Order: sequence, then C-alpha cells, then structure tokens
Amino acid sequence: MIDSLVLQSYGAREVSLQKDEVLFREGEEALHYFQMRSGSIKMITNSPDGQEFIQGIFKCNDSFGEPPLLCSFPYPSHAIALEPSVVIKLSKEKFLTLLRENFEIHLHLDKVLCQRLRYKSMVLSEISFYDPEHRIMSLLKYLKEEAHQSTPAEMVRESHVYEVPFTRQQLADMSGLRVETVIRTVKRMEEEGKVKLVGRKITL
Repeated sequence: MIDSLVLQSYGAREVSLQKDEVLFREGEEALHYFQMRSGSIKMITNSPDGQEFIQGIFKCNDSFGEPPLLCSFPYPSHAIALEPSVVIKLSKEKFLTLLRENFEIHLHLDKVLCQRLRYKSMVLSEISFYDPEHRIMSLLKYLKEEAHQSTPAEMVRESHVYEVPFTRQQLADMSGLRVETVIRTVKRMEEEGKVKLVGRKITL
C-alpha cells in the first residue's frame, strides 16, 4: 500500500511473527501503523460462546488496524499471524506526519478504508437477513471482485476464473456460519453448478 522505502524513511522497522503469534489484542491501545511485508495476518473477534469471527485477512502490502490508530480508541479485535510473517511497523506520531506530508498517500488510505467499510456493511446485511447460500455467494463474489481490482486488466481478461484462497473454516469465520454449514452449502452449490471444486479449492 505505502512504499516500504517511504515507510523506512519515516523510521519504520520490521517485526517477525511466528504462526499463531499475536501482534496485538482486543482492548490494547493503538500506537503503530502496520503493513504486511510477507505472510498473512487475521483480525478476529470472539462471540460469547467462543465462535471466532474473522474481520479481515491481510497479506503482502496490505495495511490493517488504522481506524483505532486514527481515532484513538482501543483495538476492537485481535491480530494473529496465520503463518510465519513479517510486518512493517511505524509509530503513530511518525505515521501522522507521513500523512500530513504526503497527500496522495492520505487519499489512497481514505479509499482503502472506504472499501473496507463497504465490506463491513455487506457482511452485516448478509448475516442479519440472508440464508447460508446467499451469504457464501455474496462473500465469494466480493472476494473475486476485490481480487480483480488488484489484478492488471489484461490478466483479468485472459482468465475469469477466481480460485478462493481461503479454507472452509476461514469462510465460515468470515460469514458468521458454522464450518459444517459452509461445507454442506458449498457442496450443494457445486451440484447446482454455481461454483466448481478443483481438489479442495472453490472456483467461480
């Protein structure tokens, strides 16, 4: 998202995480800007009955955790490494200076946050009103659209097939469903020709 050399010029440093290592916890004060260098991080909340809900999964060049940083409220979720990962870390004070001195970066960040707000609105609507198949299909279509937006246009034209990079468990945690429900629903969707299964991967 932000060029790593620009971040380094403002004093950013890299932090290495092992799989399942926690970067920050719900309720902690937001003191740094974070951006993925490699690997992946999930941000999660847990329901009173222990069910995990994935707020987002962030990979190379993705930033995360900005709203608490910009608005000075505690983190509403945990950030946990899904695999060995490297995260770029910049202090809040220096990050705000970077934004003040680089309007184009500030504008791009605004667009990213608006896109995430759109996703949150979609998920809230799906969980509140629709059946499992509708929830899953809406989520898959959103993920496909998001992937195509970050892919060069000529590559998108060559292949319209999208391979979902998430497990059934992760899709369940992103849609507020039980993993058993996702497995049954995806199988039925395949039988009806709405998605295809290539090995364990879902494609559409």
